[in-house]
Amino acid sequence: MSKTIKPIRNEEDHEKYLREIEALWNDESEEAQDRLEVLSILVEAFEERHWPIDPPGPIETIRFFMQQKGLETKDLEPYLGSRQRVSEVMSGKRSLSIAMVQRLHEGLGIPSDLLIARTAMTRAVGSTLSRKHHGVVPRARGLAGRRS
Repeated sequence: MSKTIKPIRNEEDHEKYLREIEALWNDESEEAQDRLEVLSILVEAFEERHWPIDPPGPIETIRFFMQQKGLETKDLEPYLGSRQRVSEVMSGKRSLSIAMVQRLHEGLGIPSDLLIARTAMTRAVGSTLSRKHHGVVPRARGLAGRRS
């Protein structure tokens, strides 16, 4: 088992190391466990680089916590506001405010970083996509009405 471990450079290497990890899985020897650990680190790094998984957005995060705590949509009213406001937030029509994020964090224990980071990014990307989707293209000053 003293084969040299090399970086994973392609999917063929990745598959080879996955098969070796499976073969080593139940081997309790120290040498096998050390090799298993190193191979696992290499495979994880390769997978993160080639097939990254985006973190969940704020709505998915809220839904997960609701499921874990056995909550219904109406149970969010103390944290988000009226039934209408809850509906708007959960359908993605309204973004979470900082006050909502704080209340969700304090009341339900949802980590605020899971609610904030994607909310800000969603707003930025959403406004760009919205402009593109609706055909709104910003014009440079002084060029309006000019013909080429």
